[in-house]
Amino acid sequence: MIRVENLTKTYQRGTVEVPVLRGLSCEIEQGAFTFIVGPSGSGKSTLLYLIGTLDEPTSGEILLGDRRLSSMGTQERDQLRRNEIGFIFQSFNLLSNLNAVDNVLAPYLALPKDAAARRPEAVKLLQQVGLGDRLDHRPAEMSGGEQQRVAIARALLKRPSLILADEPTGELDTQNGAEVFRHLRSLHQELGTTIVVVTHDQRYIQPEDRILEIRDGLIFNDPQEVAS
Repeated sequence: MIRVENLTKTYQRGTVEVPVLRGLSCEIEQGAFTFIVGPSGSGKSTLLYLIGTLDEPTSGEILLGDRRLSSMGTQERDQLRRNEIGFIFQSFNLLSNLNAVDNVLAPYLALPKDAAARRPEAVKLLQQVGLGDRLDHRPAEMSGGEQQRVAIARALLKRPSLILADEPTGELDTQNGAEVFRHLRSLHQELGTTIVVVTHDQRYIQPEDRILEIRDGLIFNDPQEVAS
């Protein structure tokens, strides 16, 4: 479970302090498919990056299971992020000079033995997301939807317990966006991974999904809080 307690995040813009999160609290159950929604600038992506240890809060606490992020050193957070958290970004973040398989293996290419050992799994994941015939293609030879599916395979290679996706369909048309979510849901059912998605497009949300709405840096109208 992810537990966020009274989280604040303030950025410094010159001499001006800009508060983004203002004492936000929420919980995300293990294995849940959760959407974070809200207007632009409400703090959606900030919350996602704080959960993923890509940034640090100004105050408050984040717990992943029984681990408090504030009590972890830099090396421990780096190890957590590398081994247990998969990221999917709007911009794909693929390397233009590598084919699909090597892009999935990119985090391990500096360690040739590790990369070689994981190559069969990388191929399998690409086949699972419908890219079995694109293994040798580079990003410029693939559509946006195909590139995002490579990014999904890369995020899943480490078999993470948590996947964080920031506007994963933001650069895709409706058809490709639906295809990306079809593969995400299929892999979610197979692996039981906790998936948290920031999105401005609610067409991909299903009735059984958890929805966290953020407004002005706070959770707005959380059904779990009302029920408790």
